[in-house]
Amino acid sequence: MRAEISMHHRLRGLYVITDTVQFKRDDLVRVVAEAIAGGARIVQYRDKSDDLERRLAEASALRSLTLEHEVLFLINDDLDLAEAVAADGVHLGKEDSAIKAARDRLGSEAVIGASCYNSFELAQDAVRAGANYVAFGAFFPSRTKPDAVVASIPLLIESKQKLGVPICAIGGITRQSAPELIGAGADMLAVISAVFSATDIQAAARDFSTLWPSTV
Repeated sequence: MRAEISMHHRLRGLYVITDTVQFKRDDLVRVVAEAIAGGARIVQYRDKSDDLERRLAEASALRSLTLEHEVLFLINDDLDLAEAVAADGVHLGKEDSAIKAARDRLGSEAVIGASCYNSFELAQDAVRAGANYVAFGAFFPSRTKPDAVVASIPLLIESKQKLGVPICAIGGITRQSAPELIGAGADMLAVISAVFSATDIQAAARDFSTLWPSTV
């Protein structure tokens, strides 16, 4: 029970996802450090390219940064990379088999998150398969994924009541829209543009982080 409480406590707050469309690749570590300084509690490295050497170097640098600041570090959809840099875990798509494979490979302490889009049934399946948290979205039009399916506030409310794991909301979230999502049950807000496209990244992250108590 203590381990479960600790996990739920860590899976709460501002969750930033890297996207080098929003900034120069050479600035990756700097901008993530600014987001962490502003209060980001979870960092996901997301890069779908096939440049394995560069991806390893970037993920390794971010792993060092997140360890220094005691921030969770997750890899998007790449078990090999997560294992190579000793990440805290992975964020995966909707397949149960992928969640089970990740758990078998990364171990019982790994954080495994699952994208569930706008489906409560997918979220139920993910939790049964061993996901530590589920993510829903997009809640608002997203610059990163303009064609994403639309998730609803009632879905957040139902999931908070029934699933028993932390919930992440994603998709076009701004500081203005964030309180409604948290009020409906989102433990984490996954943000890209609203932080990394800001003129002052640290200030933008801080604006989000103030939405949670300082004990996060």
